[in-house]
Amino acid sequence: MEVTNVTEYQAIAKEKLPKMVYDYYASGAEDQWTLEENRNAFSRILFRPRILIDVSRIDMTTTILGFKISMPIMLAPTAMQKMAHPEGEYATARAASSAGTIMTLSSWATSSVEEVASTGPGIRFFQLYVYKDRNVVAQLVRRAERAGFKAIALTVDTPRLGRREADIKNRFTLPPFLTLKNFEGLDLGKMDE
Repeated sequence: MEVTNVTEYQAIAKEKLPKMVYDYYASGAEDQWTLEENRNAFSRILFRPRILIDVSRIDMTTTILGFKISMPIMLAPTAMQKMAHPEGEYATARAASSAGTIMTLSSWATSSVEEVASTGPGIRFFQLYVYKDRNVVAQLVRRAERAGFKAIALTVDTPRLGRREADIKNRFTLPPFLTLKNFEGLDLGKMDE
């Protein structure tokens, strides 16, 4: 199937991914109200046509936190990408670098910050949840910093995880051949439970 627009990716994903994995990526929490509002808000973004303007040289570059990127688009953190493809976050990191933009690696990635850093050059941010055990938070930040990540994208809207009904119905679990790599080797204290 030749993809002609972004919305077609969802149908392809539904066809190719196991139901539990597809539902994890495609659904939201509770009644999915926020997910629907986000889609509606995005659909209201319009491009203003520029008529009789020289467009032979278009420059979409911009800066984010002082880092120059090729376009005003960054890659947001997406957890557990290896559920969808064996290269997961590696492929995402290479694609972001190739496109000249920033990848934000999820704390809940199936590739570690070190593994993503090893894929080659690129500007990378690290998404961080703040856990009650601040020692875990400090370890994650230090690990990302040592791996060359340039900023922390702090997730502040999750003091409690949303009730993801599709995951409950599917009895979602991370496939046994995958782990949350950024937590390996850390002193997790009570979090390990």
